[in-house]
Amino acid sequence: MQINEPYVFMGGTFDPVHHGHLRTALEIQQWLQVSQVSLIPSGEPVHREQPGCSAEHRLAMVTLAVADAASLHVDEREVSSSEPSFSALTLTSLRNELGPQRPICMVMGMDAYLTLPQWKDWHTFLSLCHIIAVARPGYQYQPVAQMDEFTRLHAAESPLVLTEKPCGSVLIHELTPLGISATQIRELIGQGHSPRYLLPDQVWEYIKQHQLYSYKRGK
Repeated sequence: MQINEPYVFMGGTFDPVHHGHLRTALEIQQWLQVSQVSLIPSGEPVHREQPGCSAEHRLAMVTLAVADAASLHVDEREVSSSEPSFSALTLTSLRNELGPQRPICMVMGMDAYLTLPQWKDWHTFLSLCHIIAVARPGYQYQPVAQMDEFTRLHAAESPLVLTEKPCGSVLIHELTPLGISATQIRELIGQGHSPRYLLPDQVWEYIKQHQLYSYKRGK
């Protein structure tokens, strides 16, 4: 790892983690040419309904999913914390740990990016990190006026900006995500169908072993 290499991470419930999450993280890692991208499973999500299984199970599944991937890493700080999983707290924790000079990049989907004004202390994010908003190729960018101005004021001209300063920029990166959703996987399992090939085999085996998402043996 280079001395000032950005710490790049994707947060989420990962309920459960699947190939769409993993492929996006890997493509971001290769695009930015960083040694690793970290996945940070949420503890208790604050912007959506409660997950289908506990934070400990979700963390265990992400850990299994990246065990043989040197370019992906799991960061358990949100699950280990007694605080709610607010991004502002996670970013403050990372900045305190990594110091004032190392770049930090938070990766999120475009849908989530456009809802930032609803997030706690969102106006502090760019004082702590860069934001990479992942969009589908040919996406129609239709933000509210507040986010349009925010993006325009902080837009990075190239990925190089993310390595030259520790925080403060927004970069929109077009990426074709796999058409897989955690909701789809949970529904398949609940209906007694196999989600195999949508998620890593070791994650599916974990779900069966612990009978998560209403899985019942012998269905």
